[in-house]
Amino acid sequence: MNSNELRQKYLKFFEEKGHDHKIVPSTSLVPEGDSTTLFTGSGMQPMMPYLLGAKHPLGSRIVDSQRCFRAEDIEEVGDNRHTTFFEMLGNWSFGDYWKEEQLTWLFEFLTKEVGLDPDRLYVSVFGGDPENNIPRDEESPEIWQKLFGNAKIVTEEQASNLGMQDGKIFYYGSKKNWWSRAGVPSNMPVGEPGGPDSEIFYQFDVKHDEEKYGKYCHPNCDCGQFMEIGNSVFMEYVKTDKGFEKLKQRNVDFGGGLERITAASNENPDIFQIDIFKRMGEALLEYQKPENIKKIRIILDHLRASIHLINDGIEPSNKERGYILRRILRRAIFHIINLTAQDALKPLGVEVVPLWDEKAYKVIDQIISNAILLYPELKEGEAKIKEIINKEFGKFTDLLKSTSELNKFIKKALNSRILSGEDAFMLFSSHGLPIDYIKDEAQKFSIKVDEKGFEEAFKKHQELSRTASAGMFKGGLASHSDKIVRLHTATHLMNAALRKVLGENVWQKGSNITEERTRFDFTHDKKMTDEEKQEVEKLVNDWVARDLTVKRETMPLEEARKLGAIGVFGEKYPDTVSVYTVFDPKTDEVVSREFCGGPHAEHTGVIGKFKIQKEEAVSSGVRRIKAVVE
Repeated sequence: MNSNELRQKYLKFFEEKGHDHKIVPSTSLVPEGDSTTLFTGSGMQPMMPYLLGAKHPLGSRIVDSQRCFRAEDIEEVGDNRHTTFFEMLGNWSFGDYWKEEQLTWLFEFLTKEVGLDPDRLYVSVFGGDPENNIPRDEESPEIWQKLFGNAKIVTEEQASNLGMQDGKIFYYGSKKNWWSRAGVPSNMPVGEPGGPDSEIFYQFDVKHDEEKYGKYCHPNCDCGQFMEIGNSVFMEYVKTDKGFEKLKQRNVDFGGGLERITAASNENPDIFQIDIFKRMGEALLEYQKPENIKKIRIILDHLRASIHLINDGIEPSNKERGYILRRILRRAIFHIINLTAQDALKPLGVEVVPLWDEKAYKVIDQIISNAILLYPELKEGEAKIKEIINKEFGKFTDLLKSTSELNKFIKKALNSRILSGEDAFMLFSSHGLPIDYIKDEAQKFSIKVDEKGFEEAFKKHQELSRTASAGMFKGGLASHSDKIVRLHTATHLMNAALRKVLGENVWQKGSNITEERTRFDFTHDKKMTDEEKQEVEKLVNDWVARDLTVKRETMPLEEARKLGAIGVFGEKYPDTVSVYTVFDPKTDEVVSREFCGGPHAEHTGVIGKFKIQKEEAVSSGVRRIKAVVE
């Protein structure tokens, strides 16, 4: 079965057959209306308002296939199952059906629609969390026992110490079978929802390596025999100051990896053998040798991810999303150069450079073209995608040809004959040079790279990134607090006021909202005067005082554009969009109408007094306002 067939089967299964789910399109990889996280990293991210109780305009049963990107998986890519970009099949119950329906339907879909052998399916369930007084899941095992036919239940301790024991249902603790955005219950902030989950695994004909992975194999073993293909989250708890309490509504959140289920349907544990990667990999057929497998996997994953990130409006840069894109794109380009030119890692003479550029360029172009055939929605942006990747290819190859930066560090290391880990990491992080290239060049001068020091610097960087991301994400966790909601709506009013005062040349370039303030970037070519800032403040506060109505609607993109809805400059939106309108119900005067995922205040009177604290330049033609509500 190919990935497109599987995607369509899944959506149709939950839409029809009495399941009555409404299909919604994938949202952007850049979280809509949310600058607190860099990427859409899970299927549930766009659904969080509804999991917390907001009413979805299409009802309480939703099905989708959400495109996702996880930067934290970059270093994992190269084995047979990890990717940075993936599609997450999802079905959702917002206070509607519960465990019996979810697990029964999922089992039916996998065994009847996809045709997976039930004998190869195994499941895990939540074994409880005594530390937080959360009981173990007793319902899910009973349901699975009925579906499998009186299957045996095994505890985590039994599985670790004795192996499978003919079990089909395995209890694991909160590290494995609890889901929240913050991880295990103890790490969750107050106000964060979560719940026990039930994962489903497919067993492949892979031999367990006792020496590497221990004596016993079981579903959560990393040997490759078992692959998780889906996870049903039963979101029924919220963390409070007093501990864990039940949510007002019970939710079901299922996430199934499109690529992994496709691999299971084809009885092949290597997801890089499914149709998507095989088609993209046609450009690399002549390099298909055992020693090149990891490089090819990295190339295919990173280029597929880059194509989708670029299509969603991200460009390579030194900051945040652009930095991640540049990193994976350059890594893919480097490995393509490594494959296509035997002398790629040696000092390049003028006569070698054209060969290098031409061969590598052709491979990249073919991979992009094949990817776009697999994802028709990318066709419109094909020219832009190729332009940006070719431009980055040129910048990177110029950097490799000009070794001046590397030579500075080589010269510094001549006496000790060791290139420090910090210096190697500086070349890697600031100049985009892959560590393999750095090591090769240093070796020519009999200089060793302190790889341990590099790893330590890299881990330190990752930890700092995680801390920064956690800080950003914490503002995602707080995004449904009263203060955040009021600031979010005030930001829409400010955007409307800026366009009214400064002109319709003003477009949003980004925003970030925390408990303390809203930060708003917008296009404008000069500093605002004090009078202009005062006029913006007055407009916003007048609209607040009028207690205007805030209404959310879901509609086709073209209809929203005809109504005058605006959004972030340059951002691509799905075919069906969420639109928030601020208007006067007495006169029907529309003050603001924007594409946004919410959440917002229901009326402007609750916002409070709006005040601009600071206005400054961000870059050429882009200004930034920081404002508060009191």
